[in-house]
Amino acid sequence: MHRKGINYDTGIITFDNRMSRESFEPGQVRREMEIIARDLHCTAVRISGRDPYRIALAAEYALGEGLEVWFAPFPCNLNADELVLSFVESAQVAETLRRQFPHVVFVLGCEMSLFNTGFIPGAQYLERLQTLMNPALLANASVSPEELEQRFNAFLARAVAEVRDHFLGPVTYASGTWENVNWSLFDMVGVDHYQDASNQSVYREQLRPYFLHQQPVVVTEFGCCTYRGAQDRGAMGWAIVDRNAHPPRLTEQVTRDEQVQVDYLRDVLKSLDEEGVDGSFWFTFASYGYPFHPDPIYDLDCASFGVVKVLDGRTGETYPVMPWEPKPSFYALAESYASS
Repeated sequence: MHRKGINYDTGIITFDNRMSRESFEPGQVRREMEIIARDLHCTAVRISGRDPYRIALAAEYALGEGLEVWFAPFPCNLNADELVLSFVESAQVAETLRRQFPHVVFVLGCEMSLFNTGFIPGAQYLERLQTLMNPALLANASVSPEELEQRFNAFLARAVAEVRDHFLGPVTYASGTWENVNWSLFDMVGVDHYQDASNQSVYREQLRPYFLHQQPVVVTEFGCCTYRGAQDRGAMGWAIVDRNAHPPRLTEQVTRDEQVQVDYLRDVLKSLDEEGVDGSFWFTFASYGYPFHPDPIYDLDCASFGVVKVLDGRTGETYPVMPWEPKPSFYALAESYASS
């Protein structure tokens, strides 16, 4: 596998209007990039966030460690015009970096039909998610799936053209599996491809059509949370947290199980490697909004995809100045990447 990657969050506005990462201390970011390159044996990092200047700061440290940077602005709840303006600003920042360091890829957003407005019916993320998961709701919408697809690809064509006016490196997109993207617009195929109970038997088969575009195929996200049964929920493993409670708590009793994450990681990486993907990015390094708690009902890290366990107000022992401790999945990912 050419690109051995991990996702890295610099802070996005989540569906509940919460900032996914409040604190962003440069010394910590620099150290995390060292760890990603030297200890996890990654060759690439997809750096996501709402602020292109946060992304750029993390990217400089990553590039200094020899990592390829996937510069990944992650705007949420914007309309098409707002998205284009946002991407142009990010493209200008990314191009400044690319002139110094050639190994920069621009990622034109993530699952935009779901995270932004005007594509899938629904005013907010959760409404759009409900529409997407319920064919009856989509059938009742005032626009056909074909029209939605045409509208979305017309937007992508416009956004890519604007970005290429400012960024001269390769451009891709982190697509959702429900999005039928015109990949001729891009330099690489990118797809967030999670395995769960619904597709476990056909996970590889679902990936194969992406190779028909005669471009490198990269899985921009795959991952699993840290409780028994999370492997069956895939990308929706996080959805067991009640943010309206004070403090936030889990909505159901689950059994923390770090081995589940390890087994999932090894299983999916093996599949991706054997299918011949050009690269993959585990989701994610750290979920800063999902700290560990010794009381199981408040242990939000169960619902985290991170390979590190975020500690609330404490620092770890393995990496003494970091506010987290590695999970077993950290070492499993490091072992897999070091040996491939």
